[in-house]
Amino acid sequence: MIKKDSKNCIKNIKNYDILILKVQNKESAMKLECSTCLSQQELSVLYEIANLISGSRGDIVSALEKSLIALKKALSLENCVIYKLEEDEMLRIYSCINLTKHQKIAALYKLGEGATGLAAQSKEPVVIENIHNDILFLNKSGNKNNETISYIAVPMVAEDEIVGVLAVNLMKNTKIDFDETVRILSIISTLFAQAMHSHSIIESEKERLSELKQYYKMEWDSKVHNFGDIVGESPKMKMVYNVIERIASSDVTILVRGETGTGKELVAAAIHKRSKRKDGAFIKLNCAAITDTLLESELFGHEKGAFTDAKETRKGRFELADGGTLFLDEIGDISASAQVKLLRVLQEREFERVGGSKTIKVNVRLVAATNRDLETMVKEGKFREDLYYRLNVIPIDLPPLRQRGDDIKLLVNFFLEKSMKNHKKRVKILDEAMAKLMSYPWPGNVRELENTIERIVLMGSEEGISASDMALMLPALDNEKLSQEYQEISLKNKSLEELEKDAIKAALKMCHDNTIEAANMLCITPRQIRYKIQKYGI
Repeated sequence: MIKKDSKNCIKNIKNYDILILKVQNKESAMKLECSTCLSQQELSVLYEIANLISGSRGDIVSALEKSLIALKKALSLENCVIYKLEEDEMLRIYSCINLTKHQKIAALYKLGEGATGLAAQSKEPVVIENIHNDILFLNKSGNKNNETISYIAVPMVAEDEIVGVLAVNLMKNTKIDFDETVRILSIISTLFAQAMHSHSIIESEKERLSELKQYYKMEWDSKVHNFGDIVGESPKMKMVYNVIERIASSDVTILVRGETGTGKELVAAAIHKRSKRKDGAFIKLNCAAITDTLLESELFGHEKGAFTDAKETRKGRFELADGGTLFLDEIGDISASAQVKLLRVLQEREFERVGGSKTIKVNVRLVAATNRDLETMVKEGKFREDLYYRLNVIPIDLPPLRQRGDDIKLLVNFFLEKSMKNHKKRVKILDEAMAKLMSYPWPGNVRELENTIERIVLMGSEEGISASDMALMLPALDNEKLSQEYQEISLKNKSLEELEKDAIKAALKMCHDNTIEAANMLCITPRQIRYKIQKYGI
């Protein structure tokens, strides 16, 4: 009886163990089946998100919103939000679902603030297991409810730079655990980060090209004088060509000096075309044509609201010229405050926009130009000495047209052909008229010559322009007298020193007291003419 009972007991225990084993095997099978199901769902949502992003056609925000919807449905996650790190180092909602306009505005985080800001700052996922008793969960969007259990924020990183944060809520019905959620979100956040980063680069390039297009359009529309390429074969111009060829390939700063209308901009363009930056932008700015208050904005740009008319953020010429060449004409006319900022850009290659605090770095080659005597301005305290030496690394002195000899004839023929083509009219300049052009002093240099030739084409006839016709077409009817002021000094009853003094006075008068231009006219150096001026008390 006891044995029987014992045998029955043992049999029952064995049957129970078998039953337990079967139950355990069934649970393991169910778990394996569930795990397989989740893995399939994860792969499916990854595939769907990849397709949505690749087919965005530029509308990245819409593609991300659809991706968040797919993520929510596949893994039972709520309040899926993508935060983008802006230039002011604030995390703002870039894409989301089921959030109102006010909730989007309220959900703003600094770096390190709350779980979202901490994820961005540390570049590591942050998991809040229970949002109801953890102070790291700030709930700025106000979407917390009784069904919400946990919060996960995963950083979005592209090229080792933080782009933003992908954040989700885990609910009571969410089947996926913390580790698995972090794993799948880390993969998805990489897709989002690369998509946003690529989109940002493309948009920046589009904006840059648009601004360059607008800039060149304004330059073309406002351009009055177009000298074409540099024309000239005189010895002085050949010296200029030689310097250009030698220094064009470097990134050294260049100061082009010469009278108004001698073609300083053409020299700057020639340097750019022959440099390794030739595929970059060639940006120009005439500093004398802009008021002091607007000059800094033109050079460095401004932020929205920086001043009354600043209705939107605008890039300055330095940003537009990044990777290329910036030509600053009439550099001697900039204000003291602009001189300080320009010096910093030359030294540090960085600046801030007007009204902004973000430091912007640029890679720009500077070519400056002036018709003023910067050395005298430095001595008088009107121009910073340190900026002068920064600009005057390689000086290029352009000769005035009156010192270029037969170049005048070359330029006359060049502009004549160009103007006849533009106006569809044939005009001939007789030899006697050409002699007048050759002997004229051209105080306005090449620019004046171009305008004169255009006037000749418009007013002249095919029979030929005579010397008398030319006298009427030149801007100064008393051109003979004007020429004499350049070339003739009375020799009667005067010593050599008196003649030298008179020559300097005449040159200064014709050059409007510009010592560099006067020195060029007299074929002496600026240092020599300053010494003579002091010696004779002029």
